[in-house]
Amino acid sequence: MTLSPFPARECVAYHRLTGRVGNYQMTKTMRAMIGSMLLACMAVAPAAAHAQTIQCAPFARMFSGIQLFGAAASWWNQAIGKYLRGDTPAIGSVMVFKAIGSMRSGHVATVTDIVSDRVIKITHANWSVINGRRGQVERNVTVVDASPNNDWSQVKVWFAPIGKVGNKAYPVNGFIYKKPGTSTADAVETVQG
Repeated sequence: MTLSPFPARECVAYHRLTGRVGNYQMTKTMRAMIGSMLLACMAVAPAAAHAQTIQCAPFARMFSGIQLFGAAASWWNQAIGKYLRGDTPAIGSVMVFKAIGSMRSGHVATVTDIVSDRVIKITHANWSVINGRRGQVERNVTVVDASPNNDWSQVKVWFAPIGKVGNKAYPVNGFIYKKPGTSTADAVETVQG
């Protein structure tokens, strides 16, 4: 003799008569909730994985080999006694932007090429909006000295959304130098050499 399970409609009728919420109704509700959560996770997971961002300071530290931490604008003062600083760009040096209203933490970028006395190339992260989002690395983009005294105290930076150097001049503290031959930028220079 085999027992057949109760049909679903009989279980619902029983629970309505007795006023009890049974396993059938609870299971149905739980399945709906779990299914909804799985659908939400599947919809959000690709977007979350794609939305990974790279900040300028950790990237500059890794790329340049200059071991400073914290907000980018703080690197200038942190470098005192640890690294040489100056106002002339050099390949492998880190350009430190001052903190301003639109850049409250400042910005750092590694110099990858000297084009002329007023134009350099940098590699940096989290500057331009690319494909609708920030937090990406831009390699060998143009920076122009926009300072009135030709001292690199103000610069204009390549901005991907407009496809050219931007119009705004950003204030710069200067450049932090590292001993040659000890950074990723130096290795790239040697390979491209």
